[in-house]
Amino acid sequence: MRQSRRMFDEYQSENFNHDERYDLAYKRVKKIKGLYVHAMAYFLVNVFIILASYNKSLSGTEVFLRWETFSTAFLWGIGLLVHGLSVFGKNIFFGKNWEERKIKEFMEKEKSEKWE
Repeated sequence: MRQSRRMFDEYQSENFNHDERYDLAYKRVKKIKGLYVHAMAYFLVNVFIILASYNKSLSGTEVFLRWETFSTAFLWGIGLLVHGLSVFGKNIFFGKNWEERKIKEFMEKEKSEKWE
């Protein structure tokens, strides 16, 4: 960990000091790692559910192509997609530029409403 911190300390930036850059990078890596763990759990659990349903269909006790077989994969997949967008797609809807524009808009609005 110290070696990676030293690597970030060598990188120069105008906007952030070394500790802020390291903290931002660390948080980003944690979010990406969380997404990968989520994807791995999604894959393992859904493979187990689908294989169990397939085995039941082979024995003739259950029909394989049913909503119940794939509903978990479908609905959890939507959640995984949202998680992925929250990690990698930050600027899709409410990015940093949007925040800055809104702040300026509210400041201008408040400035025009004041009586001087």
